[in-house]
Amino acid sequence: MSNAKDKEVGFGLIAAVPIRDLVGLPAIIQAAGKPAETAFRDFFDGMLPNDNTRRAYNQAIGQFFTWSTARGLSLGQIKPGDVGVYLRGHAGGISTKKQHRSALKRFFDLLVERHICLINPAAVAKTEKLSIKQGLTPEIAKDEIRTLLTSLEDESLSAIRDRAAIGIMLYTACRAGAVARLRRSDYHGRPGQMSLRFLEKGGNHQAIEVRHDLEQWIDEYIERAKLKTAAKDSPLFRPLVRKEQRLAPRALHPNDVCRMVKRKIEAAGIRPELSAHSFRVATITNLISQGIDLAEVQELAGHADARTTKLYDRTNRKATRNLVERISF
Repeated sequence: MSNAKDKEVGFGLIAAVPIRDLVGLPAIIQAAGKPAETAFRDFFDGMLPNDNTRRAYNQAIGQFFTWSTARGLSLGQIKPGDVGVYLRGHAGGISTKKQHRSALKRFFDLLVERHICLINPAAVAKTEKLSIKQGLTPEIAKDEIRTLLTSLEDESLSAIRDRAAIGIMLYTACRAGAVARLRRSDYHGRPGQMSLRFLEKGGNHQAIEVRHDLEQWIDEYIERAKLKTAAKDSPLFRPLVRKEQRLAPRALHPNDVCRMVKRKIEAAGIRPELSAHSFRVATITNLISQGIDLAEVQELAGHADARTTKLYDRTNRKATRNLVERISF
């Protein structure tokens, strides 16, 4: 049995760990025989290259099969109505339900393709419509950015590292995960004309030129961290061994970057609800408010669709006091 702790997820217990760490298979899959077991392993080990997707789909599919087993259903007995009942009773929000339906649809597509199931019960099951006009991540304000950067002006290695990492997120609109994945060779060019090469969501590569003040912060960090002669494929941002005031050889995890930002926000005394993603919102909003062409902002953000870029725009997107004071009854 796995040593991973089981986690309560509303409809039963499932192990919230990557599929490769699971020894057992869902009971409903085991009961369906070897072809279903092979399809299950092929789906997670061969068809989902992204670790985050694999974990999310593992949870979604495992949760549904736990629910189905509790109702005495076999794999071949699951109908669209069962998926509909499950989704309507799901405790999660609309976006979570959509993700769970998507996971089930993709997995059952494989089962139908391999003639293990006659129909895909998730193909016709519907969820509520999700209409998003604006993202929920709060934007960090200009004065909060100044306060945060001022708090990182000491000469400690951790402050110099964190200012460089936060500066990259502010001045390139990249995600925390992209910062964590940066390698030494991803910062390249000539002095005054440096660029960063990011590996973003979906395996997309993007190169962004570095503005002069950010270049100074990154150069100072590389100098203090003794990374000038580091191997090209070595990580750029690394955890700090505080007792020895040196960097560990491994890369920061994206969650480490997010936690670092939360610590610095708390230490600076600004709004605790802000996060690493708040920098991305602020940068995109700032450029749109200056009248920069949306296509250029979309390119910086690395969005395939301009509508996604618009979700980050916080300009003129709130019911102001001036507006509500004009309501007359």
